Amino acid sequence: MATQPESRLRSDDATEYLNKHRVLDLFNSLTAQLIYKRPDDPKVFLIETLENLQKSRSTKVNYPCLFDETNIQAVFGMLDPTGRGFITVKQYQEAMITLGAKDYDQNPHGSDIDRINLDTFTREAKHGLANASATFYEG
Repeated sequence: MATQPESRLRSDDATEYLNKHRVLDLFNSLTAQLIYKRPDDPKVFLIETLENLQKSRSTKVNYPCLFDETNIQAVFGMLDPTGRGFITVKQYQEAMITLGAKDYDQNPHGSDIDRINLDTFTREAKHGLANASATFYEG
């Protein structure tokens, strides 16, 4: 029978392993895509999604993601309802968090004048979402 310190060590080891290899990120991403797309055959869908992720890992493009460019543009449109053509840096940063983007530029082009345009927003969102969708360990 394992002692309290041994059990704690095993638990810490397991947590470190899961974090290092982004296993929970992978499961969260797969679950979100499954719920969003609701395929007729979930097992086939999951297998295809994992195969696409594996291809994306080697090519570094087309990571499976819930949001496409039209979704990103729609988010920008909601933040710019009057059509000024820009949003504030605060809106930009909050949108990136809401989208689940990772490792995006915190102060992109236009942040010095507090105006982030659609092109910059789209580029950074796609980059951040690709980073978030790349649910594998690079080591």
